[in-house]
Amino acid sequence: MKKKLFVICSLLLSFASIGQQKKELFDYVISKEASAKYHSIQDVLNVIPSGNEKLVRVYIKKGVYNEVLVVDASKNNITLIGEDATNTIINFNNHSGVKAVNGDTLNTWTCATTFVYGNDFQAQNLTFSNQAGFTAGQAVALRVEGNRASFFNCKMIGFQDVLFLSGNGVKHYFENCYIEGTTDFIFGAATAIFKNCQIHSKKNSHVTAASTNSIIPFGFVFMNCKLTADSALNKVSLGRPWSPTASVTYLNCWLDKHILSEGWNNWKNPANELTARFSEYNSSGPGANASARVVWSKQLTEAQAANFTLQKIFGTWNPLKK
Repeated sequence: MKKKLFVICSLLLSFASIGQQKKELFDYVISKEASAKYHSIQDVLNVIPSGNEKLVRVYIKKGVYNEVLVVDASKNNITLIGEDATNTIINFNNHSGVKAVNGDTLNTWTCATTFVYGNDFQAQNLTFSNQAGFTAGQAVALRVEGNRASFFNCKMIGFQDVLFLSGNGVKHYFENCYIEGTTDFIFGAATAIFKNCQIHSKKNSHVTAASTNSIIPFGFVFMNCKLTADSALNKVSLGRPWSPTASVTYLNCWLDKHILSEGWNNWKNPANELTARFSEYNSSGPGANASARVVWSKQLTEAQAANFTLQKIFGTWNPLKK
C-alpha cells in the first residue's frame, strides 16, 4: 500500500512539474478571460523594455483581438504564439484614405493591422487580418520592416495589399501559412521564402508585386506552394513588378486554373520586361503552362533551381532555429 502511495505521489509531483515547466515556457499570457492579467497584445508589447535582445515568448489564447499592433524597432527577439491559428485573430479594418486620430490620412505604409519593426520576430498559430472590404483599396493586414522575421502556421487574410514586406533587402520566412487576398496581396522589397504555403486569390488580378532592389539576388521565392482561388476566377497573374527589377520565383508549385497561361504581367510598362526577374521551375496543375508563358520570364533548369536553398538565400540565418 505504501509503495502504491509512493508511486501515486511521485506521478502527481511529476505532473505538477510538467505543468510548471509549461507555464515557464512563456513570459506573458494574454487572454480574453476576465481573470487574465493581460487582455491586449499591445499592452504586453508596451511592457517589454526598449533595447530588448533576449527571447520573449508571448502566448495568446483564442479570441479576436481588435487592435493595431506595433512591434517597436527597439524590441527584438519577440515571439507571439497563438493557441489556434484559425481562432486566434488579430484584426483591424484600417485602409488607405482613412483619417487617423492625429489627422493624418492613412496610406499603404500606415494602414496595417500589425507593424513589425523589430528584428528576429516570430509568430506561430496566428491570423493577421484586415477586413476593410473588397472595395476599400489598400488595406494591409501585416507589414514587416524588421529583419529575420519568421511565421509558422499563420494566416494573413484580407483583400488588397494584405502582406507588405517593406524592408529593403531584409529576410523573412513563411512555412505552412495561408495567405489570401485580391490585388498585389504579397508585395514589397524584402527577400522572403514561402514554403508549403497556400496562396489564395479572391479577384482576377495579381498575386505578387515585388519591388526587389537590383543588387538583391533573391526576392520572393515560393517553394512547394499551392495557388488556389475562388471558383469563378480565371485571370490571375503570378505577379507584376512594383519596381523594374522585381524578383519572384515559383519552385515546384501547384497552380490552379485561375492562373493566366501567360503567367506574368508587365504593369503596363514594356520596359519592365527587360529588367524584371520572374521565373518558375517544375510548376504543375491546371495553371502550369511553361510553353505559353511570356517570353521575358524564365523556366529554370534543374541546375538553376538548385541554387534556391535556404543557405544560399538567407546566408548564416537559419529560421528553423530559434
